[in-house]
Amino acid sequence: MKLPIALTIAGSDSSGGAGIQADLKTFAALGVHGASAITAITAQNTLGVTEILELPVDLILAQIDAVVSDLEVESAKTGMLSSPEIIEVVSKAVEVHGLERLVVDPVMVAKGGARLLRDDAVTALKSRLLPLAAVLTPNLPEAMVLLGREIRSPEERRQAARDLFALGARAVVVKGGHSDEDLAVDAFFDGDREEELVAPRTRTQNTHGSGCTFSAAIAAGLANGQDPFTAVKHAKEFITGSIRHSLEIGHGHGPVNPMYRLGE
Repeated sequence: MKLPIALTIAGSDSSGGAGIQADLKTFAALGVHGASAITAITAQNTLGVTEILELPVDLILAQIDAVVSDLEVESAKTGMLSSPEIIEVVSKAVEVHGLERLVVDPVMVAKGGARLLRDDAVTALKSRLLPLAAVLTPNLPEAMVLLGREIRSPEERRQAARDLFALGARAVVVKGGHSDEDLAVDAFFDGDREEELVAPRTRTQNTHGSGCTFSAAIAAGLANGQDPFTAVKHAKEFITGSIRHSLEIGHGHGPVNPMYRLGE
């Protein structure tokens, strides 16, 4: 049996709700074989992050090289890249290996509030990694940091997608999950197509790993040969179901459930 292959380059979540663990579950649920390059090890649970250990950049690069030199990687995604040095080595690897179907999730803050991206890494993210993205997937707080301004209204969200596209990403989806609207509305723009993706909002605190799962679902769609908008559209449906069937685990923000379709 042959499956398309996707590579996640991200941090490890010891509680299994986000990061590498969420990505690999999502890939499996969507019929994609997942490979991984771990950038950092975190000690965390549903209440927050207590420790972070960044891996040496040569080991991060070695993981990527080992995977891509042997496996036919159809798509890749990035998650937690906490330092300028890690962003630089990952960007170079993406360029050298021609990983054009790249989903960039600009992970900045964990659900519990811990900073996962250093302040000095934002510039590197914008200048080095963002222009390599086939799809960029910021939530509202991340889009505000990247653009240096407030984003409140639906029109401001749409303009943010246009402005982030202008910085080099080939497609952008600005997620509306952090808004206080009754519906969860995301803004998509790829230079030609401008769309709003709308889904019912599930009122729950159990959204740990939602950004990872959404971006991984997009990468899975790209690995399966979908165009960016189709991959984003299907990922929106997938994350909506994953949140609706989120897990009551721990005493804080429980995780979304990428495996929810197994119970249907």
